[in-house]
Amino acid sequence: MQKTPVQIVWFKRDLRVHDNAALCAAAEVGPVLPLYVIEPDYWSLSDSSARHWRFVRGSLIELNTALAELGQPLIIREGSVTEVLADLASEFDIHGIWSHEETGNDWTFQRDKLVGHWCKTNGIPWREVPQNGVVRRLRSRNGWAARWDKTMSRAQLTAPMLRPVTIEPKSVPISPKSCYFSLDQGLEKTGGRAEGLNLLSSFLTTRGETYRSAMSNPIEGEYACSRLSPHLAWGTVSMKEAAQATWHAQRSATGKWKGSLSSFSGRLHWHCHFIQKLEDEPRLEWQNLHPAYDGLRPSEPDQARLDAWRNGETGLPFVDACMRYLAATGWLNFRMRAMVASVAAYHLWLDWRAPGLHLARMFTDYEPGIHWSQIQMQSGTTGINTVRIYNPIKQGLDQDPTGDFVRRWIPELGTIPGAMVHTPWKSDQAGKVLDRSYPLPIVDHLSAAKSARDKVWSLRKDASFKKAAQKIVTKHASRQNRPKRKAASAQLSLFPEN
Repeated sequence: MQKTPVQIVWFKRDLRVHDNAALCAAAEVGPVLPLYVIEPDYWSLSDSSARHWRFVRGSLIELNTALAELGQPLIIREGSVTEVLADLASEFDIHGIWSHEETGNDWTFQRDKLVGHWCKTNGIPWREVPQNGVVRRLRSRNGWAARWDKTMSRAQLTAPMLRPVTIEPKSVPISPKSCYFSLDQGLEKTGGRAEGLNLLSSFLTTRGETYRSAMSNPIEGEYACSRLSPHLAWGTVSMKEAAQATWHAQRSATGKWKGSLSSFSGRLHWHCHFIQKLEDEPRLEWQNLHPAYDGLRPSEPDQARLDAWRNGETGLPFVDACMRYLAATGWLNFRMRAMVASVAAYHLWLDWRAPGLHLARMFTDYEPGIHWSQIQMQSGTTGINTVRIYNPIKQGLDQDPTGDFVRRWIPELGTIPGAMVHTPWKSDQAGKVLDRSYPLPIVDHLSAAKSARDKVWSLRKDASFKKAAQKIVTKHASRQNRPKRKAASAQLSLFPEN
């Protein structure tokens, strides 16, 4: 019996039909079999979590509906990708496999190598198509920014009609098999393209007016930030869509809108800039970018300190409130992300890998390229960025001057009034609260910061350090010429755009 010829479109972090270059290209060649493979081994990784899966699951359900309206529903399979492809090859004549170019963690990188080997062995072409501003096999950073602008200026691709293929689609399971996580963690976002488009529209028409001034505030930023980051990370909305919509809004912007949209546009640009770093240097996920920092911190973390930080029990109220908020919501604004990472690295003197894995699991918008670059940047191990040690007490006073955010997430401190909640050990209520329902600080933040600063900066004095740092600058630093004020602002855009 003759097999039906098909083009397989393998969806990964591109969970949409609009502006999907791989889907459009495959549809021009022949009948399309749209495929998503639920990989239990991936979902059991130490940087995967239930909140990621919940977002993906919601997005898959919506993607399936969109594909069905085009003529061919999504095919869901569970297992290793090569095994799934082998099963499909026994049923169909696979003329080609299409996917986007993924800059993921090392596990997905090794998985893709296996898929490439399988395709080569079976004589099936696999075409990986760029979907954002990241450039594979980039030779030089020169001209990268202009190339990004050009890529984002191209016309968006309209979803193609698909010829139906006879195959059992199967429904999206509640959870992948053999996963260690529970699905009852926290208050999760639902995921899906409709939510992403609503967020983009509301941000560009109402919520984003105070973005520039409010994005660092944990209460105001919850509303004023775009909240698009998980949709960009999992591909329910394309970077091109977000950039072009922002540029369109900028043309008629006045007043506060001008500054806010300018800041947001810059952060979209930096989103891909940081992913490019991991694309160019995959070892960023597990090795210090600058080798001089190897062995700087203990490779095995102080478990008591790590647990206190993860659970929001360090005794540093603003840090603890942020960690509890993150655990409940899956999101933090960019400055708070930088602060909690900085406290883990400097004040608690923890090697960045263990805190980085915890944050990866907590962030619904976990984007490996941005995440590991920024974790290293906040830990001072890149060798090229300013050592930025956040004072957690000052940050609390600056960003939560009334103390409302802290009291909301640390009810143990509910009786301590005003800004005094940031230093509860100085309060008249201290004896009734501290060491009973809420701990004293596990470190003295000032002396811990000084000790860390001395250790980190002492390594920078050697000539060999500067030589290695220059090589890192040549390979990874931005070439975009910006006024100093804008450049400094952009450098604060830490972790996925938010």
